[in-house]
Amino acid sequence: MIFELAMDFADALAAMPAEHPKRRILELLAEAVRRDIHFVARHPTTLFQCMWNLCWWYDCPETAAHYVEPEDGWNERNAPWLRPDVEKLSPLLEHWQEAREQSIGLAPWLRSRRAPSVHLGTAQKAVFRGHKAEVTSVSYSPDGQQIVSGGGIVDYTVRVWDAASGAELAVLRGHENSVNSVSYSPDGRRIVSGSGGPFLEDNTVRVWDAESGRQLAVLRGHEDVVTSVSYSPDGRRIVSGSEDNTVRVWDTASGAELAVLRGHEGVVASVSYSPDGRQIAGGSHDKTVRIWDAASGAELAVLRGHEDRVNSVSYSPDGRRIVSGGYYDVSVRVWDAASAAELAVLCGHEESVTSVSYSPDGRRIVSGSADMTARVWDAASGAEMVVLRGHEDDVTSVSYSPDGRRIVSGSEDKTVRVWDVASGAKPAVLRGHVDRTSCVSYSPNGRRIVSGSSDNTVRVWDAASGAELAVLRGHRLTVNGVSYSPNGQRIVSGSSDNTVRVWDAASGTQLAVLRGHEAPVHSVAYSPDGRRIVSGYGSLFDKEDNTVRVWDAVSWTELAVLRGHEREVNSVAYSPDGRRIVSASWDDTVRIWDAETHRCLEVRRDRYKPETVAIVAGAASRLPWHAIDRGQETVIEPTADGDPVAWFPVASLWRGATHPDGRGWASPAGNYLYVITLEGAPTATQHNDASEVTR
Repeated sequence: MIFELAMDFADALAAMPAEHPKRRILELLAEAVRRDIHFVARHPTTLFQCMWNLCWWYDCPETAAHYVEPEDGWNERNAPWLRPDVEKLSPLLEHWQEAREQSIGLAPWLRSRRAPSVHLGTAQKAVFRGHKAEVTSVSYSPDGQQIVSGGGIVDYTVRVWDAASGAELAVLRGHENSVNSVSYSPDGRRIVSGSGGPFLEDNTVRVWDAESGRQLAVLRGHEDVVTSVSYSPDGRRIVSGSEDNTVRVWDTASGAELAVLRGHEGVVASVSYSPDGRQIAGGSHDKTVRIWDAASGAELAVLRGHEDRVNSVSYSPDGRRIVSGGYYDVSVRVWDAASAAELAVLCGHEESVTSVSYSPDGRRIVSGSADMTARVWDAASGAEMVVLRGHEDDVTSVSYSPDGRRIVSGSEDKTVRVWDVASGAKPAVLRGHVDRTSCVSYSPNGRRIVSGSSDNTVRVWDAASGAELAVLRGHRLTVNGVSYSPNGQRIVSGSSDNTVRVWDAASGTQLAVLRGHEAPVHSVAYSPDGRRIVSGYGSLFDKEDNTVRVWDAVSWTELAVLRGHEREVNSVAYSPDGRRIVSASWDDTVRIWDAETHRCLEVRRDRYKPETVAIVAGAASRLPWHAIDRGQETVIEPTADGDPVAWFPVASLWRGATHPDGRGWASPAGNYLYVITLEGAPTATQHNDASEVTR
């Protein structure tokens, strides 16, 4: 039904004159429907929730506090909340809420207390959810009507999507490991995929019928993971790259291996045919791009310039240029395909460049990166034109639509996203962390949230409004752990700079720097009486560094060093009565210590999970509700047995912190912080009583 609604919006917009006064509102509603379309398809009752969390935040008065005010100030052009009510979405959603409550009462739903990470009306036009793991590769069909994507470890699928509605058209199963690369044949009738990964050997190239989804061929020959696949322009050949350091060419009719191209001295991460089909380019972890003659297999050129691995290569549409993306040198490089000369180095990404591609007209280059962005460059000048933000993890793959109007991207956040670079307004800058958010905690009274990040800052948020209240600076590396003191007057943080720092929660003043750890500090916590601080840290390379330390919270002196863990200590906590300290480690043990004598009382074998320490310590009190990861989403259920009451389209809420009243969650995703509250739900006891009556 939701996909039909999306198409109804598309049909209405196609028929509506461009100057119609309601066109902008209709465009925004259509975009909002497509943002969480697969989630709503699974849970139709969440349509109001999803629309509220996107549309209400578009122009409600509260939105201004969540964005950085531009230098020229807010005005009706850049601030929708300043426009007349007749042009706003938020009043429409408030009327919907009133009508909903009158019709069905206070039905439970999850309300976002923060403006969304990607505002409506910007370049992002759709989000496709369905993969159970990272999306490794994406590509448009030649007619632009479909998108194909590959799923990583655990998923093992190739998925086909309707590019207009976002409907999932097919799930192609057969691979026994991560699908690392996907591509359409030039006539759109076939899909090729390459696979491989740890534990389960696959290392195959597979060919599928694009219409029926039937597996047509399995091409075997590579001796290690297949990383990249592509068709020749005439569709008669397939080229593949592999971690066995080879490039192989296959006959599409017979499936026979025609050639093995050797020369790379490391993993071949990416392969591409030239537009005329006469050359093959490969990018490798040996820091080079190599070009072969497609007919003879002779090596024609070696392009040197990258300072580390080459992750991706692609030809320009006229075949005169090659673009490549680098790993540690975080650069996009442009080469002359004939002379092998390096023509340009495009810098802007802050982490590894994972994927590169030319636009169909050759005037633009798009690149994806582990910095969670896709960037568009002017191919002639090398100027950065647009930065596409919205993914909540590494961007793994990018590609243009055949008409050049859209870009599709895949990510480790399990999503496929579609962007319209030309039509979207420039996004406002959301206040908050500028790098990955790593940890989060509520204050004891639930009125504040504290978070830490790879941007080296500690930030304080208002739990009710979601507004950023303070930025605490002092750490020199990633902040891995944060916690409030029991009275809420102090904040403690631990960092990869090997320090524990204590802050005044009201003023943000740094009160103390606790030094003694010889490796990154991963977790920190106060004792229930506030007199002690416990911290856990560790190093992958030296098991002597994997300790728990106890500090006096008044004098800031180190009281004890608890040794026993053989790998990094990732989580620490006091028991509610303060008599025990519990620590968990990547050595798959949980250790329970006497808080006075510091003697190890018990060692439990338990694979590390974020919630393990709280459960063992008894600090996971009997909260009424808990958030459960269901792979593609989060489910809210009563802590006691009961049926789900609400769903959320992001699966990471359980990784964060739970509000003291048990009806709110704060969770990091990329550099964004979700702050969610359960609205309209009865108490868990009332819910369970009602469930018993209906059984």
